[in-house]
Amino acid sequence: MTSYNKDKPSSPAHGHEPSDTTGPVTIPGSAAFQAKYLARDLQAGIITGAMAIPLTVGIALMSDYPIKVALATVVFASFIGWINAWFKPGNYIGAPGVAAGLAPVLAMGVAAFGMDNMAFVIFLTAFMQAVIWKFDWQRYLLIAVPGYLVEGLLAGVGLKIALKFMEMTYELPADEVSAESFWNGARIQMCLISLVGLSMFVYLFSKFKDSQPAIPYFALIIGGVILAQFVPVPMLHVEDVELKLALPIPHFDSALTWVYVILFAAMLAVIDVIEQVMSNAAIEKIDPLKRKCNSNNSLFAIWISNMGSSFFGGMTNLDGLAKSTTNKLAGAMTKFSVLILAIVIVFFLVYSQYLEYLPKFALGAMMIFTGWKMILGLVHVTHHGPYALMLALLCGGLVFKVGIFEGLLIAMAVHGIVHYMVYYNADKIPSKAIIKKYFDGLKGGDVS
Repeated sequence: MTSYNKDKPSSPAHGHEPSDTTGPVTIPGSAAFQAKYLARDLQAGIITGAMAIPLTVGIALMSDYPIKVALATVVFASFIGWINAWFKPGNYIGAPGVAAGLAPVLAMGVAAFGMDNMAFVIFLTAFMQAVIWKFDWQRYLLIAVPGYLVEGLLAGVGLKIALKFMEMTYELPADEVSAESFWNGARIQMCLISLVGLSMFVYLFSKFKDSQPAIPYFALIIGGVILAQFVPVPMLHVEDVELKLALPIPHFDSALTWVYVILFAAMLAVIDVIEQVMSNAAIEKIDPLKRKCNSNNSLFAIWISNMGSSFFGGMTNLDGLAKSTTNKLAGAMTKFSVLILAIVIVFFLVYSQYLEYLPKFALGAMMIFTGWKMILGLVHVTHHGPYALMLALLCGGLVFKVGIFEGLLIAMAVHGIVHYMVYYNADKIPSKAIIKKYFDGLKGGDVS
């Protein structure tokens, strides 16, 4: 089959060059497995799977989802991603997983609709993504929602994640908590342990990020497990929930709730799609064989995975850049590495009691770093000029302070008003002409 990219040129706001519409001719199934790369893919899958476990655990806690449900989501998404690679390869080394950027959104959904209704919300999200995939609408989303707004949103989410998991860096075991004084010897010791752990993680990441990015994760986890044998520290608890298949049937009381659910699912779908397309642009650049990505094919795998996961109460997924980068640097050449990743996670899904050897301070340090990396995404925005940076900062601040859904809508409204005022006052263009110019820009791929 021919590997090609259907995506039209993206807006310059996204900071990456558009992919060619044609690519190299490949052998059917070569994206999913090649015998000559078996050893490399095995190694990459094991390493990336081991790294993905603590990240998945952290994102599950941030999302207010059971840890076992998050692990099951990654397993299912990885399996679908591998099967899809035989027929419709989107990318060749991308590693599926639950998205850190959507964690607070999911937590907001759990709080608003209840866990029992989240299965339907994910189902509806997948349905909307299927429509986007069917009509190849992601190219319009990338134009209508500038990349710097997405970076701002992720920065606001990153700040939420960093602050949320900072609590784990000074948390004490139940028998060490003092009712008399918050800052006691045990608390100070815990803070020092966390600080050393985070510093070691950052140092090792800076040293090995371009060669073996899994090393800091292994070092912090192994070091934390060993330390916990000698020093009392809080340990992770994994709730033993039952994974069972069930129809994602909603139970909403009012028509107003239905409206909110539809808007909420639309937001989930749009953010998930945009993140995947932007991840594909980055994955294409790091592909060891310089193979082209097809974002529409990736969306095909995503909506199927999301729809399938809704039948066991799962979460949303996408090919995360952090895991995909680790997969590449660990030696991955095909999506077979993703199947191995799924097998690694299945072990900890079945024997989840082993996860309880993970100290909370180690998990907190990793998630604080994850949040910080999301905030640093604002650096990319500086290349688009002061207006883009100001709007991204506004979006990030609104997302953090007001809420993800409301913050993004307000930032988009401000962006639209600014553009309207520029056209109306500078060029003296009538309102109808401005609206027509915008929709013409959507069709032509430029609304700048």
